[in-house]
Amino acid sequence: MESNETMTTFYNPSSSSSPSPATSPPPPPVIQSPCAACKILRRRCADKCILAPYFPPTDPLKFTTAHRVFGASNIIKLLQELPENQRADAVTSMVYEAKARIRDPVYGCAGVICHLQREVSDLQAQLAKAQAEIISMQGQQANLIALVCMEMDKHKQPLIHNSMNLDHQSFVDDPYCFLDDISLWT
Repeated sequence: MESNETMTTFYNPSSSSSPSPATSPPPPPVIQSPCAACKILRRRCADKCILAPYFPPTDPLKFTTAHRVFGASNIIKLLQELPENQRADAVTSMVYEAKARIRDPVYGCAGVICHLQREVSDLQAQLAKAQAEIISMQGQQANLIALVCMEMDKHKQPLIHNSMNLDHQSFVDDPYCFLDDISLWT
């Protein structure tokens, strides 16, 4: 029980650290991280920063790449000239072009496009060649089937012609009379 009394003596509701509702301090201001562009340019990120929606603070490499090739002022000018619904696509294109320019300073995206067009042409040529081979094989198959049918007709005609002269008993006596037809399939 003494411990309860001790707690009661130390607890004083009037000296509580929780403030009354009337005197509550304002909530702490939400600290917003500057966009990647402003962070890299070491400037204050304004509320209406034109770069903030397209260069989030979590992806600084995106702005660094575009800034290296185009420069911050050119990026800002381009975004200001475009309607808002086209800006995200423009930023994506600038970043892609900047990456291509860094990889290939002479040709940039044009080099990538030429390479892809060459691959498409090569693949179209391979496809045409494969289709020609298929047509050739289909022709060979048709010729082979025609030859097989002709050979079968040659062997059937004498057999049918000769069997008309024979009576039923000759087929029963000679089990090898159809040997020619069997040899075609084995």
